[in-house]
Amino acid sequence: MQEEVENRSVALVISGTKLTARTLKSAILKYLAWRKNKKVKEPAIPRGKQSVKNLAKQDQGLSNIEVTDKNIKSFERVAKKYGVDFAIKKDKSVSPPKYLVFFKGRDADAITSAFTEFTAKTMKKAERPSALAQLKKFAQLVKNSITDRVKSKNKEQSL
Repeated sequence: MQEEVENRSVALVISGTKLTARTLKSAILKYLAWRKNKKVKEPAIPRGKQSVKNLAKQDQGLSNIEVTDKNIKSFERVAKKYGVDFAIKKDKSVSPPKYLVFFKGRDADAITSAFTEFTAKTMKKAERPSALAQLKKFAQLVKNSITDRVKSKNKEQSL
């Protein structure tokens, strides 16, 4: 009886192995068929800020403008708002360094609008007086008014 149990368990293991081999073979065949029928997707075109190399790969012609160091971040915000594909390159050969903003030729209208808004924001900031200068001016006024009051107070006491 022991021998019969052993034969049945060996037969069960062999049939289980055959089942997994068949299942694995059919799974691989189905995967290969799916890969063959699958359409190859083109890589997504990068948008917004990117490297000059990636921007040049798109073969749409490059143009550039110059932006100063102080306001490069504000330009990036405006360019993203207008959906412009751009790349920023730092020119270290001059002191202080300049930034060159490269963009696609087809984005010329959008970059013109973005640059117009950017310059308007920059000019608006330049028109505002410095908070530190105003603080110094008011501090001087307060100092002068206090000294005048002290002098007049002394005069009143001496009379």
